Amino acid sequence: MKKSHIIILVGIAVCIMVLLSYVTDLSTYETLASARQKEGKTVTIIAQLDKTVAVPIEYNAAINPNLTQFYVVDSLGNRAQVRYYFEKPFDMEKSDRIVLKGKMKGDIFEITRKDGILIKCPSKYKDDPKAAYNNISKN
Repeated sequence: MKKSHIIILVGIAVCIMVLLSYVTDLSTYETLASARQKEGKTVTIIAQLDKTVAVPIEYNAAINPNLTQFYVVDSLGNRAQVRYYFEKPFDMEKSDRIVLKGKMKGDIFEITRKDGILIKCPSKYKDDPKAAYNNISKN
């Protein structure tokens, strides 16, 4: 075999390994019910903040600045408590949807990574279609 063939084969093998590393990182969205069945495994959930609770978000920086607790409801109506072991994300109360990446432990969804939560805020043009049209026409 020529050296050029060996180099090409090694290059192809490296490309395959890089592609496989991306495939293992891809995840699907789960419901809270399916996350309970996969207890202890990392899952990604899309939910909404449950604002029917008396105190929707529990965060006290004086007592524990690295603990935020709140309740979420998924698209099927399942409800769970979430423990986020970091400070409260900015404008969490205004969120439209919340993407959570963590593990179920019993009835509590625990997030231990800083990048384990993503706040999806509602569009600023949601209530004002004229502002959205004006913004589009400017571009």
